[in-house]
Parts: sequence; C-alpha cells; structure tokens
Amino acid sequence: MSESVRLTTMAKSAGCAAKLSPSILDAVLKRLPRVTDANVLVGFETSDDAAIYRISDELALVQTVDFFTPIVDDPFLFGQVAAANSLSDVYAMGGRPISALSIVAFPASSPASILEQIMLGGLSKMSEANCSVVGGHSIRDDELKFGYAVTGLIHPGKVWRNVGARAGDRLLLTKPLGTGVISTAVKSGRAAETSVKSATDSMTRLNRTAAEVLRELEAAANSGGCVHAVTDVTGFGLLGHAREMAIGSGVSMRIDSAAVEYLPGAIEAARQRFFSGGLANNREFLEGCVGFETGVAEEIRGLLYDPQTSGGLLIALAPDSAQRALGALLAREIPARLVGEVVAKQSPLLRVA
Repeated sequence: MSESVRLTTMAKSAGCAAKLSPSILDAVLKRLPRVTDANVLVGFETSDDAAIYRISDELALVQTVDFFTPIVDDPFLFGQVAAANSLSDVYAMGGRPISALSIVAFPASSPASILEQIMLGGLSKMSEANCSVVGGHSIRDDELKFGYAVTGLIHPGKVWRNVGARAGDRLLLTKPLGTGVISTAVKSGRAAETSVKSATDSMTRLNRTAAEVLRELEAAANSGGCVHAVTDVTGFGLLGHAREMAIGSGVSMRIDSAAVEYLPGAIEAARQRFFSGGLANNREFLEGCVGFETGVAEEIRGLLYDPQTSGGLLIALAPDSAQRALGALLAREIPARLVGEVVAKQSPLLRVA
C-alpha cells in the first residue's frame, strides 16, 4: 500500500513542521483573555504541553490535542507516530493517559484502506499506552491529517510543568534530534533507508518509560522535587522549547551542541539543507534570543531549530540528581544525554557552544 501511495506527497509540510509559526501563536495568545476558573491549574499562559483541570484535592485531568500531516509514507507507521506524539504531552506533564478521541481529515478520493491502516497504527500505540480510543471526528480534506485529543489523570500536587527550572540545574534530553530534516528528505525521495528507519523508531517510541524513570527517581529517598521542569521537544525545536522553559522560569540556558545526539543521517541531511518551512519559522522567531559560539557549524544550528515530531523530553534536574537520572534512563534503553545547564538570567537568553 505504501508503495502505491506516498503519504508524504499528500501534504505541503510533514508532521510537526506543519505547525503555525511561533511568532503568530505568540502574538495571538498574548491578546487572549486569561482563564479565571480556579480549577484550571495549568492553562495556555506559559505555552505548557497540556492543560491541567482539578477535579478534587486528589485528582486532576490532563488534557491535550495534537494532529498533523504525514511525516512517513507508510499509513500504519503514520498512525503510530501520530499517536505517540499525541500521548507525549500527557507524559511531559507527569500524567497517565486514559482515553483519546481521534481527529481525521481525509481526502474523499483516497482509498478507505489507507485510513484503516492509519487508524490501526494509532490504535496499536494507544493500546501500548493502555489508553482507550473512545470515539473521534472526521472531515473531508484534500490534505491528510491525523491525531488525537488525549485525556489523562494526575495528582494535582505532582504536575510537571515547563516552568520551574533553577540556576544550576542540568538539562537532560531523552531522544536524538533530526526527525524534521530527515522527513523533509523523505518528501524529496532522498533519505537513506537507515535514516528513515532510525527516525521512525524514535518517533514511534513512547515517552512513557522516560516519564516512569523520572517518577521513580523522585520517589527515591532524598530525591523528592529533583525534577524542576519538563517539556517535550516537538514543533518549535530544541531551542524553541528551551526558550519557553527559560522565559517561564526566569532563567537562561547553555546548550552544548556537541553533547546532543543526532539521528543517523540527520547531520548530512542538514548539510544538504533539507530545511522545512517550520525550521525557517523557528529560526526567524528565535534569532534574537539565541547566541551561538563561532565553532557551531551551520548544519548543527539548523538541527537545533529543526521541528521535531514525537521528540524526547527536555528535563531540568537538580545537579545532584542528574547523573543518577541519566544512568537510570540508559539502563532502561532510553538514549538520554546531558545537553546543558540552567544559569541565571542573562542576554542572550540561550547560549549554544
């Protein structure tokens, strides 16, 4: 099926690279009235990964929605990536997903068998996450789109946010970068098979295990409160999501580009400038708050701006817990790396070496 219909040819942008420019979202959200319901513990004010709504002193809902255009050609794999990406926001808040509603935009002229495979792929990942798909909504659209609105549960006092990072914290990233440039190369028919396989494996890997490791670390003796801030790295790239964390926390960050892991073939794809429109939007929005050391190559700069789909968690950890967290993640086969540190607020907001 994937040989007869290349899904990536059915969209102008692939995956999270199809997101609106952060400059547009930033300008619009600033003008919207703030939520006044006292039970809304996390809204849209800090661009967090999901909303938190308190039901009682012991229980809150985690709510998120995410959908996008095809980032791989195989329908089943596309469904898996879309599901993993949608679930990621719940894990980034520390929650447990319980139910989901599917969101479908599908060309009326395309074979229904393609949609069936997409939905089966999504269901396979939702089943892995013990999250029940209970319904959804579909429309006709010339451009294929798929995703989910996911609901999770969490204790109101145990919510991770993308704010709260403290000077001295270490920054930990749980997946390599490069899905954006590789998917752009896929659309051009110039991506190596090994690169596509590595990117697909990364995008279909749930962030559940990484979140479980962090919870176990916090539950360990003398480790309570060691996780200060968490976000997942998606459409705004590593630097875009680091910016949100830094601004919301009132701090700055230093990123070690040599410590970041990049997917096989990602650096070469960046050298060949397989840069999406989403990458250009991220670069334009962030240039004023990012300073690069002279030794950081152009392809590496591009990868740090690169929109990621179903990316890893970016975590600000107390320095005395960082190595313990890294070891625990690696022991569970999570390809985590310590990629930088949090420093007192300065200009530029983000410094990349």
